[in-house]
Amino acid sequence: MDAFFGEPDDRKRLPPFGKVAIVAVVGNEDGAHHVCAELYQALNDVGFTIPASGGTYWVGEAMGKINYEDLKKTPDKVAANTQMLASNAAHLARVLKSNPFPGVTD
Repeated sequence: MDAFFGEPDDRKRLPPFGKVAIVAVVGNEDGAHHVCAELYQALNDVGFTIPASGGTYWVGEAMGKINYEDLKKTPDKVAANTQMLASNAAHLARVLKSNPFPGVTD
C-alpha cells in the first residue's frame, strides 16, 4: 500500500480516497482486536475510510480444535455483526460517492 504515496491526484488525494475498507479476522478476541487496529491504521494512512463497526471476527473456543471453515452455521452474533458491517460499509460508500473528499489545491 505504500506505493499509493507516489500516486496522488491533482488535489493530493491518494487512490483509496473515497473508498471504504472493512476487516474480517478469525482468531482469539484480543488478537482480532489487535489485527483490526493495525489494519485500520494502515488502511487509513493511505486514504481508505473505515465505517462504524468496520470489523468482524470469530473467536471460537479458547484452545479449541474447530476452525471457522468447519462450522456448520455462522454463529448468530457473528452473522449479526457482519450484517451491520456490510450495511454500514454500503451506506458509507454511497455517502462518499455523492460527497467525495475535496482534497487540497496549491
